[in-house]
Amino acid sequence: MLDLATILLCIQVFFARILDVSLGTIRVILIGKEKSKTAFFVAFIEILIWFIVARSVLSSDVDVIVGVFYSLGYATGTYIGIKITNRFIKGTLSIQIITSKKNDMLIDQLRLGGYAVSVSDIRGINAEEKYLLFIEINKQKLEQVQKIIRKYDKSAFVVVDETKFVQNGYIK
Repeated sequence: MLDLATILLCIQVFFARILDVSLGTIRVILIGKEKSKTAFFVAFIEILIWFIVARSVLSSDVDVIVGVFYSLGYATGTYIGIKITNRFIKGTLSIQIITSKKNDMLIDQLRLGGYAVSVSDIRGINAEEKYLLFIEINKQKLEQVQKIIRKYDKSAFVVVDETKFVQNGYIK
């Protein structure tokens, strides 16, 4: 049976790991977006929390159950960190859609949705005629764009990349 001190330590470790790992996930995203000053402060807080928790764990009679809560906190923190970054850290995405035929319905629906679509004739394998649609969007709009693409061309080849820099143009 677990004593009260071990139970409290498990709870402390679990929530502290959620906090420091969420911060770590946010820090990595900030580094990728070249926001080094903000990443610096997030890293400081992240490691300070980790240090306090590690010190608590190492100064106690460590039980395997503490390791389980440590791991659960880490996994949960990763999940929460991703959700936080997806919700609050702004960014843009480049979407390239390759269709096997000129799909005016797809193009029209994307444009009716407010997206600026650039269309180019391209050649696929064996010089097969294809079309490239290019869209730049705010990342929160990705799901909406995916629904339109699936509805009007289920076989379209789609590539989505995170954009590092955008100058001029129209972005929804």
